[in-house]
Parts: sequence; C-alpha cells; structure tokens
Amino acid sequence: MTHIPGLKVVFPATPYDAKGLMNAALQGTDPVVYFESQRLYGIGEQFHQGGVPEGYYEIPLGEPDIKREGEDITILTIGATLYKAMEAADLLREKYGLSAEIIDARSLVPFNYDLVLKSLKKTGRILLVSDACQRGSYLNDMAQHITELGFDDLDAPPVVVGSRNWITPAFELEDYFFPQASWILDAIHVRIIPLKNHQTTHNFTSGEKLRRSRLGV
Repeated sequence: MTHIPGLKVVFPATPYDAKGLMNAALQGTDPVVYFESQRLYGIGEQFHQGGVPEGYYEIPLGEPDIKREGEDITILTIGATLYKAMEAADLLREKYGLSAEIIDARSLVPFNYDLVLKSLKKTGRILLVSDACQRGSYLNDMAQHITELGFDDLDAPPVVVGSRNWITPAFELEDYFFPQASWILDAIHVRIIPLKNHQTTHNFTSGEKLRRSRLGV
C-alpha cells in the first residue's frame, strides 16, 4: 500500500493511537488504508495514563511516537512488534545495562522522520522491526532514508528485522516466523553492538543473509 501514490497508510499498535488516528483519517479527504493486526487483539492500553478517553480526539497522521526513552540504541517499530521491542528493551536494560529508545511509527505514509533522526543523533544506532517479511518490507525503504538523512550520526548501519521469507505458518509455528525479542537481541549483538556474554539463538551474520538470499528464503 505504501507504494501506491495518493494513499495514506496507518498502522497503530495501541488502543489510544488507534482511536486518535481513526478520527484523523475520517476527517480527511484523502483515501486512508488503515491496518490492524490480529496479534494486537487482547492487548489493552499500556502507554496512555487513564486508558482511551471517551471524548473525541485526533492524532495527526504521519507523526511517530516515543513509547520509551533511551540513550544507547533506537528501535523503530511498526504494528505489533512494538511489544516485542519492549520485551527486548527490558532485557537490554536488565542483562546488558543498555537503554533502548523505542519509537512506534504509527503511520507509514505520511511519515515525519524528524523524531527518528533526533533519536539517532542521541543514540547513534538504530534497529527497525515489523511483522512484515523482510524481503520487500517497507522497513528497507525507511532504513534507506535514515541512512541518507542521518549518515553522519550513525555509529553502525541501520539493521532491519522482519519475519522470515516464508508463507505464513499455522498458529503453532508463529514464534518461528514472526520477530521475537530474542531476534532483536541477536541482531543487535551481531550487527550493531556486541553484548557481553550474549549467546545467540538466531543467525544474523552476513554469511547467513547471503545464503538465505541465494535460496530465496
């Protein structure tokens, strides 16, 4: 959808954002594609004190939101992976003494990069994660923009973590398909900054990436 000119694309991950962005979408005159993930069903509001207001409010389309402030690495999420990133951030803090700043994209088109670039200037490192298959993911486009716009602030290349390039499996196998907190930690350890005494469970090396590319998986 992000590739089609004229469409606005929204993907909230919290109940508060979902209502505010829906109101903003309905007030506009442009067509809006509004995504929701079944992986978000059953998750209540965790970030806005007081829950979702009964009254009317809008959240402007295109403005990402900092869900947790940090100093050492930026994690930009789309959709349900926000909560996996929060799990990873807890582990980074508890086990490795690193502070992760988590930004929820909320909208894909339009998208204001100012907040992300400001965070990158502070942390020098960024990982992008979503439930989309990594091949052809919109995250790759975002990583390209971040590289071009924030090159001087990068201490390491942006890293994209997405789902495996398979057909979506049955529910019982979803943890092997969709990004998990452990994937985020492994990608950070291998591609961005070594984590002391960290033992990887997933292969994020260049050799493995080339192998999977040759196989188309």
